[in-house]
Amino acid sequence: MDTSPNRIVVAGGTGLVGRKLVRALLDHGFRVQVLTRNPQTLHAPAGASACGWAELPGLLEGVSAVINLAGEGIAEGRWTSSRKAAIRRSRLETTARLVSAMQACAKPPAALVNASAIGYYGPRDAAPVEEGAAPGSGFLAEVCQAWEQEAMKATALGVRVALIRIGVVLAREGGALPKMVRPVRWFQGCQLGTGKQGLSWIHLDDLVAMLLEAARHPAWEGPFNGTAPQPLDNQIFMRLLARRLHRPLLPVPGFLTAFAAKLLLGEMAEALLLQGAFVRPARAQALGFQFRFPTAETALRDLI
Repeated sequence: MDTSPNRIVVAGGTGLVGRKLVRALLDHGFRVQVLTRNPQTLHAPAGASACGWAELPGLLEGVSAVINLAGEGIAEGRWTSSRKAAIRRSRLETTARLVSAMQACAKPPAALVNASAIGYYGPRDAAPVEEGAAPGSGFLAEVCQAWEQEAMKATALGVRVALIRIGVVLAREGGALPKMVRPVRWFQGCQLGTGKQGLSWIHLDDLVAMLLEAARHPAWEGPFNGTAPQPLDNQIFMRLLARRLHRPLLPVPGFLTAFAAKLLLGEMAEALLLQGAFVRPARAQALGFQFRFPTAETALRDLI
């Protein structure tokens, strides 16, 4: 059994964020084990190893940290009742299984860094939202609250728990940005709905750096907003994106774009596209975390 103190286990290490995180951990000298359902088929980066869930709880014995990013994508399909159940189950059951494995360890992990989402706060008005804000209502808010409650059970074992409430991740390789770029590039871009809904985003590199800090430093405990310090509304973001691509935006009335989004995506459109919040990373900044891409302009300049 590997009990080296610089070992980190990553669950959900094969997704957009997980792949970049694993490479960053290796670059910082950590031994990385990627927890996956199919370890035989995973081609882990050089220096990392793939491990199956059957290797719990021994896999977690004495590790520096467990970083849990596992969960079904929330924007990968219309929210049918079965899809919503899968989104909830993939988060709660995975986290519960990790915490249960920690209970069986003679030396539990020093830290659990568990993903959450800014959906925790639900839709808000234009007032800034920081970590002390009350939880919201709706499907995503309820999932995030239950997800965080499962993770926090690890504190009873002496495990430091950091909850990273992740915003819209901007990256070249996938996620929301390529889907936003495509219609603008083809002269079909427009704001969604009123355009006044908050868009709280973060550059992939900054999110990875934040997860790395949370894994390494004892001060990172409790909830942290995984967002850039300057959220903005949908209308302003789309204007910045169009300017970066040297394209115009179509002057489509907001009620038409809202109707079309709801028609195509149903409940998911309301929660992910037509509502939002202006979420700020107050606790990360208080700890001195430095963002490489604090504004949407700097992020888009790097990514496009």
